[in-house]
Amino acid sequence: MTFSDLPTVNAILNGAAASLLVAGFVLIRAGRREAHRRAMTAAFACSVLFLVSYLVYHFEAGSVRFQGTGPVRTFYLTVLLTHTVLAAVVPFLAVTTLVLARKERFEAHRRLARVTLPIWLYVSVTGVVIYLMLYRMGF
Repeated sequence: MTFSDLPTVNAILNGAAASLLVAGFVLIRAGRREAHRRAMTAAFACSVLFLVSYLVYHFEAGSVRFQGTGPVRTFYLTVLLTHTVLAAVVPFLAVTTLVLARKERFEAHRRLARVTLPIWLYVSVTGVVIYLMLYRMGF
């Protein structure tokens, strides 16, 4: 693996986090608490690994400009803006949600998870969309 592979690694980690978040949701709805805990812990680990890899890549590469124009550029910038704003709050939401679960404060955990899950899932999925548009779609 080379430095130039990091954006792909980041997209894979984002995709894995999104998949694990959905699995965790399905598992808790099925009453499988321990499996839910494992899935959510793995989603958190993927997100932490993503963040480290993302920071390393952009520390070295700087920012990467989107080359598309017209409506596709507007779409990209809209997704990027919402992704970036929400990505800034995900670490705080995710850590707090996980801490509440670890402390067995399940009612508070459940209330916060109803906010955390859709935001975290959106950020993970749009991370993959941004990667595809920036590195794979040839704009």
